[in-house]
Amino acid sequence: MSQDLDLSGLDPGYAESLRLIRDCPAGRSFVVAQLGQSLDGRIALPSGESRWINNDAALDHLHRLRAVVDAVVVGIGTALADDPMLNVRRVAGRNPARVVIDPRGRLPAGARLLAADGTERLVLNRPGVPPVAGATQIILDATDGRFSPADVIAALTARGLRRILVEGGAQTVSGFIDAGALDRLHVLVAPCLLGSGKTGIELAPIDSLQQARRPRAGIHVLDGGDVLFDCDMRS
Repeated sequence: MSQDLDLSGLDPGYAESLRLIRDCPAGRSFVVAQLGQSLDGRIALPSGESRWINNDAALDHLHRLRAVVDAVVVGIGTALADDPMLNVRRVAGRNPARVVIDPRGRLPAGARLLAADGTERLVLNRPGVPPVAGATQIILDATDGRFSPADVIAALTARGLRRILVEGGAQTVSGFIDAGALDRLHVLVAPCLLGSGKTGIELAPIDSLQQARRPRAGIHVLDGGDVLFDCDMRS
């Protein structure tokens, strides 16, 4: 889809959370991450099943996020496990550039996000990794096998991709939080309890509750009962 996302008809407070990203100030990057989870903080069952913890309205929100950014970023784990398309389908809006963080070059040439649909596809590799067909390769130096979130953001911003959505997985989102690289964090909480399974955000340990991050958050109840926490990570 090529047209801009239409925010009319949405709840005004909710629409403002999207407008904040779409209309971010020029001359700097703006990075938002999103994560969907259950009431007890799970993002998947022990088997790995995760489709779908969140409801249709939450999926609509994810596609609206894609439509207001320049690039959507996933780690290689999510790319391999979910084989996502990373385009805008559930709402009318522009497709963002699709970006995979793949230090070791594990992304298969048949991945759906590499589909030749006129949208830019970027794969971030460390030096010496052969490029994958269907994408532009960006070389970054890795530390302990991982890229610095700051380096990822700088590489995308240098290509004019300022508004960046970090869509997953949990390890990638957690790494951007730990690095202080996010402007906003959108957490979608579904009214369900899984009891066990994979947890979502996992950060470096702290020694005191006074060290806990307590960002200001706007709270929006979506159709069907899922709750969106729009967290200002610069507060």
